[in-house]
Amino acid sequence: MTGSVPYYGGRFTPAQAYAASHPSPRRAPPPVPPPAEQPPARPAQDPVEALQHLLDTGVLTQDEFDELRERVER
Repeated sequence: MTGSVPYYGGRFTPAQAYAASHPSPRRAPPPVPPPAEQPPARPAQDPVEALQHLLDTGVLTQDEFDELRERVER
């Protein structure tokens, strides 16, 4: 088979000959949707404040907080 018209042994039927000389119109591609809006950027938070929040909510222990604060302040 070649293209959208079948070809068998060198002979076309009249319907195949018509289809070969009158190709079907191509469809237009679908419209491109507009890009999605980006959420507003969050303002940069001070790392020590973020660590303090984690300490206050119980995610970090005091020892972990002190160690991480030393790393951030270097």
